[in-house]
Parts: sequence; C-alpha cells; structure tokens
Amino acid sequence: MTTTTVPLLDLRLQYAPIRDEILAALTRVCDSQRFIMGPEVDLLERELAAMLEVKHAIGVSSGTDALLVAMMALGIGEGDEVVTSTYSFFATAGCVWRLGARPVLVDIDPVTYNIDPAAVASAITPRTRAVIPVHLYGLSADMDPILDIARRAGVAVIEDAAQAIGTRYKGRVVGGIGTLGCFSFFPSKNLGAFGDGGLVTTNDDDLAHRTRLLRNHGAEPKYYHKVVGGNFRLDALQAAVLRVKAPHLAAWTEARRRNAARYGTLLAGAAASGKVGLPVEPPDRYHIYNQYVIRVKERDALRAYLEAAGVGTEIYYPVPFHLQECFAPLGHKAGDFPHAERAANETLALPIYGELTEDQRRYVADKVIEFLMKRS
Repeated sequence: MTTTTVPLLDLRLQYAPIRDEILAALTRVCDSQRFIMGPEVDLLERELAAMLEVKHAIGVSSGTDALLVAMMALGIGEGDEVVTSTYSFFATAGCVWRLGARPVLVDIDPVTYNIDPAAVASAITPRTRAVIPVHLYGLSADMDPILDIARRAGVAVIEDAAQAIGTRYKGRVVGGIGTLGCFSFFPSKNLGAFGDGGLVTTNDDDLAHRTRLLRNHGAEPKYYHKVVGGNFRLDALQAAVLRVKAPHLAAWTEARRRNAARYGTLLAGAAASGKVGLPVEPPDRYHIYNQYVIRVKERDALRAYLEAAGVGTEIYYPVPFHLQECFAPLGHKAGDFPHAERAANETLALPIYGELTEDQRRYVADKVIEFLMKRS
C-alpha cells in the first residue's frame, strides 16, 4: 500500500480557511435562540435567489424534500405520470412514487449521461403531469428540446439540480429554466451545509406561495391549515453555514473546473486511444463538476486498483431505477435502457474537489494510466 492518499473528498480543507466565519455564524444563531426559519433563512433565500437569477428561492429540509414539495405544489398524485431519467440518485424517482404517481423512466444520452430528449418525447401520455430532467454530475441536461416537448404537452418541467448549483445552459442558470428547480445542500455538494438542506426555485409567484405553504404543514396563518403539507423547513443553523459558504462558491467551482481540465490533459492520450472516456462539456454549457466521472470497461477492477493505491473513488450509480427491486411493479427488465445500464457498469468518479494539489492530480491520473497499460 502506498503512503500517498487522495480521498474522494476532504471537506476539512474547505472548512479550515473559513472556520472562524462559520463559528461566528453558528454563535450568532445560538445567541439569537431562533433555530426554525427566521432572519437567517430569509436572508439566505434572498441571496441565493440573486445568485441563481430567479424570482423565488425557498429553503427546505433536503434536496429530496425539494423534489417532493415541488411535485406537491403542482398537485401531482395518484394516477399521474412523471417522466424522468432511469439514471440518477434515488430521490428523483422515489419522490414520484411516494406521492402515488408513476415514474415513467427513460434512457440517457450515452455521452452526457443526462436524459435523452427524444426518449422524453416518446414517453409523454395524457396522464403525464411533469418531466424531471436531472442535471447529472453538474452538467445541464439539453433543456430547449425538453421545454418544447413539455410546452406542447402542457406539462411542468421540474429541474433536478441537486448536483448543479451554478451550472449554466446557453447562458441561463439552471433551476430557473423550467417551472421549478430543486437543489441539495448535502455536505458533499459544491455548496454543502453541515447536514441536510435543500432549495426550491421558481419564477412563478403562485407556485412559490404554495411551496412556502406546503413546507410548513400548509398553515396560513399559524394553526390554520388550508392544505395538508409537511415539515420541510430549512433550519437557521444550516442557513447560517450556507450564507458563509455561498460567496466562495464561484471560486470553488472554478477550482473544480481547473482540476477537470488538468485531468483532461493528463488523460488525453488514454482517451485518444479509446481506453478511457472522459467527461464532456458541450460548448453551450457550463459544467460545475460536482463529480468527475470517467468510463472504462473494467471499472470494478480499476476501482480496486485505485483503492489499493490510496485513491478514493465512487460509483454514481451502480443500479438504474428500472432494475431496483422497489420499482419491480413498473415491469421493466434488464436491457430496457441499455445506455443507462452500460453507464452503471462502466463509470467511476475520481477526486475533483478544489483543494487537490498538482501532485495529487498527477498521482490519480498516473494510477489510471498505469492500470490501463497493464490491461492493454
């Protein structure tokens, strides 16, 4: 075992230079003794609305709850259908199922790993209420054709931007392109809290009001319930942490993009020979690299090789939705969505956090190349 270690993510390096600011913010909330909603959440919502170029930003308890309350705000429920990718984090389809609606799964584009617009068009039925494109790994889905399909069908577009805060599509910030946007502040995200947290964005006043209502048990005023909602509130401690971190997000994102570009240079020879597939960034998009995902045929062997060399990796995601046991009632089988299945078997995320050193980047790339050469 080598003494060199490159973890998949090391949040301590991000925390160290802002530690005093974070502790001061936490102390401010503790001294106020206002932990639920309040001024910290209000200020965060205003600041993030400006950053994301949207009219409304509504803090919620997690990225999962952002998806859930967004669909509740649209009135999605029993008997409805929601078209989405079969290749994402579980919450994307899980929230559809929880509401009694049917997730209508479609395949991905094999290059970007994002939802295939042509497949979306084929999946629309009279029961469709929404389409959920996922901006996977920090790269925007191809939104214009999806918006056109949804507009012609008269259905909503909910952007799953959990991994994509700051991502752009044709100059537009994701989360404000569709009907509603959903973000996650899970600690490993580019903008991460000290626990769970999420955000719903929209430019629609009525949907914003309904989302705010639903996140607090549907009460307006207090103890008077117009609808049945839930407890989807973002707490003040998380809001305070995020307010310290948010001004650093642009610099942290650029550091990730520099790391991605450097990996691209170091792995260019292997990519040109077809031994490894590298992430793409179409010219009309801005990738934030929440993950840096490569593709190799012997993925599991490469992962074991890198682990032995002290390099952290992760598989996002090993089982597409249509092959998950809990979704067996949907009636899918292996082979239904071949691009997603192949991605699930061949993709691997490498360390990409902004604090990586040049020695670490070189080490990771060298170990990948070393493995590929041994297999050639």
